Amino acid sequence: MAEQAAKSPTIYDVARAAGVASSTVSRAFARPGRVNAETAERIRTVAAELGYRTNPLARALPTGRTSMLSLVISDVTNPFYNEIIRGAQAAATESGYTLLLTDAQESGAKEREALERAVSLVDGIVLATSRMSDSAIRMIAKQRPVIVLNRAVTDVPSVVTDNPRGMRRAVEHLAELGHDRITYVAGPEASWADGTRWRALREAVHDLDLHAHRIGPFEPTVAGGAAAVAELQRHPTSAVIAYNDLMAIGLIRTLTAAGVRVPEDVSVVGFDNIFATELVTPAVTTVAAPLHAMGQAAVRNLLALSRGARPTTHEPVSLPAQLVVRASTAHRRRNSTSPAWGTTRVSGSAARASTSTAAGSR
Repeated sequence: MAEQAAKSPTIYDVARAAGVASSTVSRAFARPGRVNAETAERIRTVAAELGYRTNPLARALPTGRTSMLSLVISDVTNPFYNEIIRGAQAAATESGYTLLLTDAQESGAKEREALERAVSLVDGIVLATSRMSDSAIRMIAKQRPVIVLNRAVTDVPSVVTDNPRGMRRAVEHLAELGHDRITYVAGPEASWADGTRWRALREAVHDLDLHAHRIGPFEPTVAGGAAAVAELQRHPTSAVIAYNDLMAIGLIRTLTAAGVRVPEDVSVVGFDNIFATELVTPAVTTVAAPLHAMGQAAVRNLLALSRGARPTTHEPVSLPAQLVVRASTAHRRRNSTSPAWGTTRVSGSAARASTSTAAGSR
């Protein structure tokens, strides 16, 4: 093994084969814009033929840059993050950066530990729905450029979805279907997005002369949505808006298992438009977040910060949200002032059956 490692080509082997100085080879990989295009292409061709691979940590010694970025997500099992990761990866790759992915497992402590190990190895950090406190995030931002996703933190640049507009469209949609009472099934109590969505819902129902109440908080998972049904049953409404799609799916599965019809007895709306919303029956009406664009915007803004750019505003970058209407919403039944499903008892076995494939949270 040692003999094989000794035979690995070095920057000097590439320089000799390409007929250039070793410093030119270094610049060709670290700062290609400072090397003649023809020369840079020849160096890359020779490096590929020799099997030479750059070492980002070694390359960082003279430049202070590793061309690596860190993306920290709260739960790798949650499909909410799929397109965020892909968008971030695409933006990193197009700029010649490597993306390091960290799963914080819904733990602020684990998130801090992972960042303490990574902070010296990367040029910048994207925190997607961080579980750390605002003060902890600001401390990290003093060490490396940081972009926060799906959350607004004072003095730290962030990228968010236009939650108020998305919620407004969801409420207007339900109002058009004749629903005048809406239940909001809340997600994590400390979630910035949850608070923003509830405030937007209250403003929308006030403007439209509707009524709304909030239950929860619940875990932002399929299991959390299932658990919400018992409380929802005590104060039934003909329409429900869930904090996210996973909870909406949990609600639908539990209600259906108990013989409650969605959308005939109750209409259900989710948030995020994860891929699973089209795989369940009925397919979920949801507020679509531009998740791929969020990942891309986060990395592009992060790279700009790492190159010395300064934010032109203290407000978060807000990306548009849109309502996607599917089969989980319908006109309220006019022959009843309250939904018939409110008299249906949801058994424990029905709730357990609905959580057999519970997914991650955010």
